[in-house]
Formats: sequence, structure tokens, C-alpha cells
Amino acid sequence: MSNRTFSTRQARWRQDRASLMQVRHKVFVDEQGVPAEIEMDKADAHAIHLLAEDSAGNPIGTIRLLSNGQIGRMAVLKAWRGNGVGSALMTMILNHPAAISGPPPFLNAQTQAIPFYRYHGFIPVGEVFLEAGIPHRRMEIPAYDQSKI
Repeated sequence: MSNRTFSTRQARWRQDRASLMQVRHKVFVDEQGVPAEIEMDKADAHAIHLLAEDSAGNPIGTIRLLSNGQIGRMAVLKAWRGNGVGSALMTMILNHPAAISGPPPFLNAQTQAIPFYRYHGFIPVGEVFLEAGIPHRRMEIPAYDQSKI
């Protein structure tokens, strides 16, 4: 584990859009080859976004939560991977009041990231499918059966 320091916070789309998009563009478009025109969508304006920043305030990671419970657009700059940024963002989004009181969280994980999401309590559901030309698999957090409580 590195001594690199960072912080996470809830972002505001209007004020933080450039920072959020900077990270997402570097990871999804430049690194993974996702077409720029599909990386950003209309859901961004209504999503809950979190932003990770280094000690100088530079953006280094993002994640978003949609009203239907879908977590997505999780991106951490390559130089910061393995430093706990992704885990900090995932923990913060899963503990957000909208995630707790809303529909059960789910996501479409890139297949190489499945172990990371398993660590955070998600389980794979269904078959592998392509999204933006990249293999993905839906993952969900097992819901408690409220009728047994």
C-alpha cells in the first residue's frame, strides 16, 4: 500500500463536470478505446457522482449512481490504481443514502474487474456480454429477504 494521499467527495455535475470527464476520458476513451460519443450520456446530469482527488486537488477517480440503483462509470487513473482509490469510491457510494434507501445496487463489470467487485459484496449474474466492445457481466449485491426479518 502506498503513502499517496487522496480524498473522496460527492461531486456536483455542473461544477465538477470537467474533472469527472477528464478522468473518464483518460480511462475509458484513451486507455480502453471506448468511443467518446458513448462514454458521456444524458444520465450524467441526474446521477450522483463521486470524485477522488489527490492532495493537490487533481481528479484521480470517479464513480456514479443512477436512480435505478446502477453503479457505473467507475474510473481510476492508471497511476493511482492499487492505492485504495477504487475501494474508497465504492465504499462511499454503497453507503450513500440514495444507495441505501433506493433500489438494490447493481453494475455491469468489465470481466477483468470482477474480483474487485466481489470483494465489495457483488456477485456475478447472467452471462458475459459486450458493452462498448468490452466483455462485461452484470453483478448484484444479494438482497436481504425482508419477509424473514
